[in-house]
Amino acid sequence: MSTGNFDEEFDFVVVGSGGGAMCAALVMRKAGKSVLVVEKTDLLGGTTSRSGGVMWIPNNRFMKEAGVPDSYEQAMAYMEATAGQSVDAPGTTLERRQAYVNEGPRMVDFLVEQGIKLRRAPSWPDYYDERAGGSVPGRTVLADLFDTNELGEWKKKLRPNFMAIPAYHAEGFEISTFKSSWTGKFTMLKVGMRVALAKLTGKAWTTAGGALQGRMLQACLKAGVQFRTDSAVKSFVTEEGVVKGVVVAAQGGDLRIGARLGVLVNAGGFAQNQAMRDQYMPGTSVEWTAAGPGDTGEMIRELMALGAATGQMNERVGNQMTIPPGVENTDGQGVTLGAISGQMNYAKPHSIVVDQTGVRYMNEGGSYMAFCQNLLKRNETVPALPSWWISDEQSMRKYMFCGTMPGTKKPQEWYDSGFLMRADTIEELARMIDIDPATLRATVDRFNAGARAGRDDEFNRGARAYDEWLGDHYHHPSNALGTIDQGPFYAAKVWPGDVGTYGGVVTDVHARVLRVDGSAIPGLYATGTTTASVMGRVYPGAGSSVGPSFVFGFIAAKHAANASNSL
Repeated sequence: MSTGNFDEEFDFVVVGSGGGAMCAALVMRKAGKSVLVVEKTDLLGGTTSRSGGVMWIPNNRFMKEAGVPDSYEQAMAYMEATAGQSVDAPGTTLERRQAYVNEGPRMVDFLVEQGIKLRRAPSWPDYYDERAGGSVPGRTVLADLFDTNELGEWKKKLRPNFMAIPAYHAEGFEISTFKSSWTGKFTMLKVGMRVALAKLTGKAWTTAGGALQGRMLQACLKAGVQFRTDSAVKSFVTEEGVVKGVVVAAQGGDLRIGARLGVLVNAGGFAQNQAMRDQYMPGTSVEWTAAGPGDTGEMIRELMALGAATGQMNERVGNQMTIPPGVENTDGQGVTLGAISGQMNYAKPHSIVVDQTGVRYMNEGGSYMAFCQNLLKRNETVPALPSWWISDEQSMRKYMFCGTMPGTKKPQEWYDSGFLMRADTIEELARMIDIDPATLRATVDRFNAGARAGRDDEFNRGARAYDEWLGDHYHHPSNALGTIDQGPFYAAKVWPGDVGTYGGVVTDVHARVLRVDGSAIPGLYATGTTTASVMGRVYPGAGSSVGPSFVFGFIAAKHAANASNSL
């Protein structure tokens, strides 16, 4: 669309309200520029607000404060051993990986300077910690718990997080083992007291992505950022190939909003768009996604119409799921993460995952993205969609399952509907799920023999620090391995779910959107899952989606704020 008179003008317009959008808005306001954030849904925060809300940031200030070793060189070695190994992934180049490692710590410093209360997770190993440059203590940054009452009237505009209790991630992991340890019991008591105190003092705590985005929204409002919800961008305003603004659907007619220094798109991917899934990642379903309702892909389509190049469109941030009745993504709001079972269950002792022939085919621990890639790859040659989670009474007695506490009676509806299968023997269980009993018995026996010795000779589960961290810290000889030999035995379907897509438009080191010929579209920036990830086809550590959204939002705003570099 060609330019003309604008109904309004700002220095910078941001499309979407995820983590990168908030970060960029703060940078622009710090530079004295006017900023408008337009969000098409009725709530702010994007999928970031629904997520775990952690950022994978190498060499960050909190690592230094805690004496955790890291450096640019170590981080780059790890980036090259993970993201750098990606094939056909234009979103990740050496220059972009270098920019990420360089600018990430600066972005964190900037947020802290703006009053955002952040911290490091006490322990969260990189997902491939055994590779060159890997960190066992981890590089993950998260926000302090946040009292949403501090937002005043804006509290009702913050998208809720999936975690209902005011607990940090580390506390949640400990609570999951309260049947195994006194530490877990103490942690449960501690969090319970926090809940009780909140009721007495009128606090409305949120955690994870809700805390991160709550704090970001609070800082943005204080800085003078303008926000508008229920404001869908329909198209971009251009003049001689330069993006000058956006057209926004509004009551009473469309609004033409000018952007003197550029437009940043942080509008999510297309996890909620089944037609785009069928085109780019066939065999996946919107029913399995936990992405926010705004993740519908039309902004990627609009960017493509401007000539933007795309990459990695067949990748997702896979997140394996066992989904009980009633929490599927049937209303466009995303799977209810707190009510499903996923990585933390499959990586615990006393369980395995098998294909539809009853055979194990991968390490059930490790990266959730790699897990789902492996499942879909297996399904190309052996029926594995869905796969089956196989466990026993030890697992049900000791660990949470689909939001229910350890040792509690599971809803009869789960058994009646066939969601959860239960049998007195492995052979009977196999017949219930249409698997050859002898095959499943052989698989379980083989796994049990290794588990007794504390090793997995088939797939090396438990060999890396991350596998051990995912498991039960109080189970020996291995945190990750435990026999499946105490009936009754259980089975549930495992789906290759996701928390969002991982491909989109290709951007450069300044977060500028690139054309197919490699040239930048002037005035147009993008970050987050609207873009092809800088991590390529790998998820190096916790926060490898939220982290890049923030970092490249930070980079984009700094570039655009410098008028000599922007247009």
